[in-house]
Amino acid sequence: MPKLKVFLSDSFNPYLNLATEEWIFHHLDPSTQILFLWRNEETVVIGRNQNPWSECNLSKMKSDRIHFSRRTTGGGAVFHDLGKTNVFGRSTKKSYKRENNIQIILRALKKMGIQGEASGRNDLLISFPDGPRKFSGSAYREKQDRAFHHGTLLLHANLARLGEYLTPNPKKMQAKGKESARARVANLDEVFSGIRHDKIVELMIQSFEQFYSEVAEVEQLTLASLQEIPELKKQYDELNSWEWLYGKTLEFTHQMSEYLSLGFFDFKFQVSDAIISDLQVFSDSLYPRLIED
Repeated sequence: MPKLKVFLSDSFNPYLNLATEEWIFHHLDPSTQILFLWRNEETVVIGRNQNPWSECNLSKMKSDRIHFSRRTTGGGAVFHDLGKTNVFGRSTKKSYKRENNIQIILRALKKMGIQGEASGRNDLLISFPDGPRKFSGSAYREKQDRAFHHGTLLLHANLARLGEYLTPNPKKMQAKGKESARARVANLDEVFSGIRHDKIVELMIQSFEQFYSEVAEVEQLTLASLQEIPELKKQYDELNSWEWLYGKTLEFTHQMSEYLSLGFFDFKFQVSDAIISDLQVFSDSLYPRLIED
């Protein structure tokens, strides 16, 4: 029977929690079945191949003190807050089955009378009178001897804020990479009033242990863990770096046009590795020296 391990994060820091996923995936014994549960404070998380400038309103995020982070897996941009529980499961590649992780989640929810179902788009849905709505999205990753599945559960997230930060400023941009697909979503507290993270954690651990018929060892992680686990600190520093967050962006162009008191101005940027490599300015201004400067 597989050895089971559960990690719980006491921190809402998104860089610590995403780093913990990487640390578990790359550095811990691949023969151990691992479950990791956590929450992030207000954060926009994009997929590894997405463009921050086309996906996010970065200026509004900065003014509102919203974290920006990038996953190592694919998928679209999402908004995290404390009303969303994040679930990470890792196993050996030989024993890995996406259906196992999905069943663990669905069985945990069933203990509260919530009947969810899996869709073909890596999503979990719940039925409403006007049709199914998504309450969970997933992504996957594997290498030679191990694999993981991670996803989110919408408990009581502020869905009204999703569009505030996932909608870029209305400027013309042509970007390579993946754009987010927007889906109809719902919180689980719409069908189970009062659902909370602590209860989900309790039921997820129970479902995890019952699925593998074994008792799990549970360990708490905090920001102090960074000083105790060098490999975790290294992952944290990488995922919190400018190079990972912005520099990994594929080449793109960006256009800004504005009418100012001096005339019409049209700026065209060429951006490579998140650095402006070329800029052209067009204008009908009567002060050409200004444009040259």
